[in-house]
Amino acid sequence: MSKPKVNFSDPLSIPEEKLKYSIVCSKYQNNWVFVRHCMRETWEMPAGHIEENETALQAAKRELYEETGAKEFGIRLIADYSCNWKGEVNYGRIFFANILHLGKLPKSEIAEVRFFKDLPEPLTYPDIQNLVFEKINEYLSKNIINN
Repeated sequence: MSKPKVNFSDPLSIPEEKLKYSIVCSKYQNNWVFVRHCMRETWEMPAGHIEENETALQAAKRELYEETGAKEFGIRLIADYSCNWKGEVNYGRIFFANILHLGKLPKSEIAEVRFFKDLPEPLTYPDIQNLVFEKINEYLSKNIINN
């Protein structure tokens, strides 16, 4: 099976109209936040499609709330990316969120939210998520923000 080819680029380097996904790598009380979709037994970062008339940032905030119940958080743009898999190229934007307050998980496709000290296994999209996680950690170590 072919692996996806992921390329990272500077924030805002891909035009908003080309973007399809927002990924939000996040922490709560110094633990990484991962979610499990009700149809899977694997872990993933809060993420999803950017809806019509929605910016990547709006999608990131919406997905973070819908998939974790996050009510109060700081969020920052980290990078843009492209993912070429099976000949199809999709574009997205990666964010980091420091969650300050979690509310009740809204009714959605998410069955469980869990907190980890490191990257959990098994991942839903290991060939993409491990690279995103690495990119976030690289950013955090260089920018020494409250992570």
